[in-house]
Amino acid sequence: MKILNATTHGVVDYAVVLFLLLSPKLFGMMGMAATFTYALGVVHLVLTITTRFPLGLLKIVPFRVHGMVELVVALALVGVAFWFGSAGDGLAKTFYFCFAGAVFLTWLVTDYRSA
Repeated sequence: MKILNATTHGVVDYAVVLFLLLSPKLFGMMGMAATFTYALGVVHLVLTITTRFPLGLLKIVPFRVHGMVELVVALALVGVAFWFGSAGDGLAKTFYFCFAGAVFLTWLVTDYRSA
């Protein structure tokens, strides 16, 4: 069921950017996990700002492409979680498994044809 339209998805995207930028401090991430999380927050901000939907500022990236990127990112984050886990960072592993699930769930319930 597609319950998020483009505007609501935009609000979620900006909240996710804020969450990512605050997460290293909130969860006590250090080193590579913190750096990766900050970088992911900045990349997500750039994607959101450049998306062609009501809350996008530059409106370059079609909303459907935004959705495809989010699906790929959700799947890639599972790999990131395993990578952090193999490096012995259980906190980052758990964080990225949960975050991958949240990104996938958001992708699943968003109507990418609504913009």
